[in-house]
This record gives sequence, structure tokens and C-alpha cells, in this order.
Amino acid sequence: MSITARSLPGTSIDPLYPDSDGKPMGESGFHVAAIIHLHTVLTSFFRSRHDVFVGADMFVYYERGNREACKAPDVFVAIGVAGNHQRRSFRLWEELVPPTVVIEVTSTGTFDEDDKVKPLVYARLGVAEYFMFDPDGENLDPSLKGRRLRDGGYEPIAPDALGRLPSRELGLLFEVDGPLLRVFDTRAGQRLMTYDEYEEIVEAQEQQAKLQEQRAKAQEQRAKVQEQRAEAQRHRIAALEAELARLRGAKPSEE
Repeated sequence: MSITARSLPGTSIDPLYPDSDGKPMGESGFHVAAIIHLHTVLTSFFRSRHDVFVGADMFVYYERGNREACKAPDVFVAIGVAGNHQRRSFRLWEELVPPTVVIEVTSTGTFDEDDKVKPLVYARLGVAEYFMFDPDGENLDPSLKGRRLRDGGYEPIAPDALGRLPSRELGLLFEVDGPLLRVFDTRAGQRLMTYDEYEEIVEAQEQQAKLQEQRAKAQEQRAKVQEQRAEAQRHRIAALEAELARLRGAKPSEE
């Protein structure tokens, strides 16, 4: 039996659970860029996983019938969901799983809630890992902080030798790069890229391929010209040899 769009979690319209509060995504361009970057690379990374959903600035409702029981994580990854389709909101009684990892791009205006209030809620919901990133570097030092759930509470996540924070749940590493939080795939040993970065690489590869093709054609043309010159030289030599043979075979004229 096929599943209709209406039966998919998070897709139905319910005025009790609005999907927007009219507020902007971030307090500054740095915050918006950081959120979009994380959402883009994580969505791309998990695009083939139908049991993984990546959300950004989306309401997560955790008590049915209580519209006030909600948070709007800047970025979150939920593993074990019934489809990676788009959602109006993330409702735990429909999804049956909480977000696995939450990343808050914090600021001066949201720091206290991000650092004190949200961890209590996320721990109660069972969010396995919680990260805070400060793109301005004004509230966190260092500007990336991670916590992992253990026995109902959060423990700090220790950085690796390069200062990166590992996400055990995602198999990824987070590293501060100015106002952006870069993401590394630990298994592939490479940094996750945005769509724009992929396009730049593809475009560069296409340009390189065209350049190589042009060089190959030029080399082929040079080889053809050299072959034509060699052929003309062979004809000249043959003509000279024929003329020399004719002269040698000619009898002297009688006086």
C-alpha cells in the first residue's frame, strides 16, 4: 500500500502547532550563513538516507496538545525517522524519535537560553548530542562547545588534537572556521562541501577537461602539420633522386 503525503509525519496543517513565528532565522548575517551552511552540508551528506531528517529553524513540538512545549533548534539531525521528506514542524508523537543531534548557533541575545534552558529540555527529550557554536566569538571561548548525553545529563565532549569536536552519533567532526562551522567526514577523511562548492569544483574540472581537450587538439594539429611537412620533404627528395637518375642516364650529345 502506498503512503500518501498526508500520512507522512509533520506534513499536515494543524493550527494548534504553527510552523512559523515570524521571527528571522538569525540575529546577523553571520548567524544566518552559519545555519544555512550547516543545513546544506548535512542535508547533502545524508541525502541517500531515508531514515534521517535534517531540519533548520524548525519548531520541535514535544508535548501533544501543548503548543508552548516546543523549541526551534537552529539545526538538528534526527535519525530513525519515517522518511526524509520536508516537514512543517517536527512533532515527537508523530516521529516517535527525538532529534539525535542539535546545533544551536548562539548569540548574545540567545546565549543564556542556549546554555542553560535548552540543555535541560534536550536532555529530557533524549537528544544524544548538543552543540553550541558562536560565530561572533563573543560568548563562547572557544567558540564551539559540545555535550553528550549520559545517564540523563550532559557531559562535555573533549576536542581532538586539532581542536575539533567529534559527533559520535553522526560520525562527523566539527571545526571552527571563522564564522562558519566546518564539517568533516571521519570515514572519508574529507570536509563536507556545500552545493556551491561542489559546483565550483565541477566547473573547475570541466574547464580543466576543456583545456586538456584543446591541448590535445593543438598537439594533434601540430603532429598533422609535421606529417604534411615530412611528406612534402619525401616528395621533394624523391623528385630530386629521379632527376639525378635521369641526368646520370642521359647520353652525352654528339658534336
